Amino acid sequence: MSENAGEPMSPRARPMSRRGFLGLAGGAGIVVAAGLGGSRLLGPVRSTGELLASQVPLPEPFRVPLPVPRVLQPVRREGDADRYEIVQREATAEILPGLSTPIWGYDGTFPGPTVESRSGRTTSVHHRNELPVPTVVHLHGGRTPPDADGYATDLVLPVGAAGNIHNGPSKHMYMHDPDAVVTMGARDYVYPLRQRAATLWYHDHRMDFTGPAVYRGLAGFHLVRDEVEDALPLPHGDRELPLMICDRSFAEDGSFRYPSIDNTLRTVPGVDESYVEGVMGDVILVNGAPWPVAEVPATRHRLRVLNASNARRYELALDPPPPGGKAFTQIGSDQGLLAAPRTHESVPVAPAERFDLVVDFGRYPVGTEVTLVNRLGSGPTERVMRFLVARRAEDDSAIPALLSEIEPLERAQATVTREFAFRGGLMGDRHGWLIDGQPFSPTRIDARPRLGDVEIWRFVADLHHPIHLHLVNFQVLSRGGHAPGPHGIGLKDTVDLNPGEAVEVIARFDGYRGRYMFHCHNLEHEDMGMMGNFETM
Repeated sequence: MSENAGEPMSPRARPMSRRGFLGLAGGAGIVVAAGLGGSRLLGPVRSTGELLASQVPLPEPFRVPLPVPRVLQPVRREGDADRYEIVQREATAEILPGLSTPIWGYDGTFPGPTVESRSGRTTSVHHRNELPVPTVVHLHGGRTPPDADGYATDLVLPVGAAGNIHNGPSKHMYMHDPDAVVTMGARDYVYPLRQRAATLWYHDHRMDFTGPAVYRGLAGFHLVRDEVEDALPLPHGDRELPLMICDRSFAEDGSFRYPSIDNTLRTVPGVDESYVEGVMGDVILVNGAPWPVAEVPATRHRLRVLNASNARRYELALDPPPPGGKAFTQIGSDQGLLAAPRTHESVPVAPAERFDLVVDFGRYPVGTEVTLVNRLGSGPTERVMRFLVARRAEDDSAIPALLSEIEPLERAQATVTREFAFRGGLMGDRHGWLIDGQPFSPTRIDARPRLGDVEIWRFVADLHHPIHLHLVNFQVLSRGGHAPGPHGIGLKDTVDLNPGEAVEVIARFDGYRGRYMFHCHNLEHEDMGMMGNFETM
């Protein structure tokens, strides 16, 4: 069932069906051999994935207040380090009004609590696993030593699982990785955070089961702040809103509906064949609430937007648009502030991307209802949330013409250019997702950058693939042989590949030596093979 089933649609706008995926996967080489002329086969597709319909009536939108995740307080401060504690546990939440939904949550909430850190000040997070399965925590966007990066086989076993280490649910994940690190019950993740202010997030990263684990709730914000950002007159306090946007579907009993082959998430990874392209829900959640509403004063607000969906892409816009100019002023990207602000009428956001946006609600009359819409959705997924401009208020914020200093990396600085092809293919007798024709193996190193070197990585794709690199930030050099466009600026760690497209990124591989991952952040693609390793030397 595709996202827009039952609606008239031109072929150029139709999402890819499973039949289309299978046909393209078999002929992916033709797409590349034809000079990446995939648009002749596909046209612009909205999202790569299949809609999974809820089995309960969907609630009326804009009835639930926007929740803001609580900020976690440190349990101890010592010198230049802060220590936090989080328990990963099962809980229930009322996400749809009147229904109870079982979740897996950091501290039993969805999203998890927000961690706020200072750049250059070490953050240590003690994670205790009280869930029934192993977990891995990845700080997405963190400049992190390899032992705390959340490598997919570095497992934290459930409390009390020591006797099952060789025969339990973790065996198939680490038995083929001699470098796997397995801990019992809990572990400390230590983040030096020698990096600029940015909107990061943390989520589960267990090999083969990231998609369903995040879908059940294992995700939260981690905000890094610094003096450069503090000195700017940007909106702050209750006028700074973190917005974790994701989609979910619900079963008759109120539980999350997800097409796992093994619903215990213990043995057989992957999803039913119909959802191999990716799982898309029909309920849009913001900070865990369905189509919420936020009352705001008629002032500038800073929106830290995160797409935490497994597969769904969004194109965000405001309805009605504000008078007298474009709706959004972008001040930051995945890895922090831009050099200078950029205005947009709409913003495309792929899974795992972050956009730091300012909206001036003072341009609207008091009483205006402003809907954040998704131009890539249909029916209920066309809407995200609503803002009610409730009252006039003083506004001491401003958007400076210069925001930060970013060192541009030039093509001539690169010592190596590497190319990676992201395509569908076969993994044994199952359909999966491959990099250069190979599924993920923890023992294969796909690139060995020298520490401190600048490299260009060229990505080519069959369908939509949001590609994420651990450890480093990068700049987008080109998209389809042209400049990256107005939304591809700044320092990023995730870049969205369009069907039949080539994208070049340039990065300096500094920070730490060790083994790191790069992968597609369509979580179903990630779980079904589309990951690789690089090792900084």
